[in-house]
Amino acid sequence: MGVFNEVDQELIKVANGQIDGFGHQVRHVFGYNPDVDSAAEETVWTHGGLYVHAASPTVMTVSSSSANDTSAGTGARTVYILGINSTGGEVSETVTLNGQTAVNTTHTYTEIQSARVMSVGSGGVNAGDIYIGTGTVTSGVPANVYGHILTGQNESLMGHITIPAGYVGYLMAGNMSSGATQAGKNITGRLKYRSPEGISYSSAIVTFSSGVTPFQFDYPIALPAGSCITATVKSTTDNEIVSSYFQVLLVKQ
Repeated sequence: MGVFNEVDQELIKVANGQIDGFGHQVRHVFGYNPDVDSAAEETVWTHGGLYVHAASPTVMTVSSSSANDTSAGTGARTVYILGINSTGGEVSETVTLNGQTAVNTTHTYTEIQSARVMSVGSGGVNAGDIYIGTGTVTSGVPANVYGHILTGQNESLMGHITIPAGYVGYLMAGNMSSGATQAGKNITGRLKYRSPEGISYSSAIVTFSSGVTPFQFDYPIALPAGSCITATVKSTTDNEIVSSYFQVLLVKQ
C-alpha cells in the first residue's frame, strides 16, 4: 500500500473542500473535437471552430437538435449550465428542455463554462446535440453557439475555462492527444491564455502526430480572475480527432 506524502494530503483536502473550510476548487477541464480540419485553428470542443465570448452579457437559449430531448421525452430532460455573468462571477441554473424549441436562460452570460444533463428519459442520454447560444434557432441550432453537448455524451467537453471573479486559478497540468495517424499528419496544439484585458498569448505549444503529449508545469501557472485558458489545435490533415485535458486549482481570495 502506498503512503500519501504531505502534498498528496493537501491536494486531497482541497478536493474535499477542507482547505480554509470552503471555497477552493479543483476543475478538471476535458475537451474533445471529433473533426479537426486543416482549414483553420480550432478550439478543442465538440461544436468545432474557435470558441468565442459573447460581446456583452446576454440571455441565452437552450435547445436540442432532437425532439426527444424534452420534459417528458426519452432523451435529455433537464440541463445544468455553469457560466460567467456580467460581474465576471460564476452563475448557474437548470433548464427544462423543449426539444428543438428554444428555452431562455434566467441569467445572462458572456460565456458558458460547462453544461451537464441532469435528468433523462428511457434512452439514458441526450438524443440530439444540445446547444446553448443566441440568435435565430433553426431545427434546434442557434445562430451563435456558446455551449454544446454532443449527442449521447450527457455533458459538454469544452477545452476552455475562465477564472471567475473572487478566485485565482493555478494551471497544474495538461495534455493533448490524437488517435490513428494519417500519412504526413502533424498537429500543433496550444494552450492559449487570454488576459483580463482581452489580450491573447500562447502559454504552451506542442506538436505531435498521435498519442498523448503532456504540458509540463513543474511550478503551477498563476491565472488572475478574468483570464481564461483555451486548448486549440491546427492540423495539416482533415478529419482528425483530438482531445485535451487540463487541471486548474481555483483558490478563493
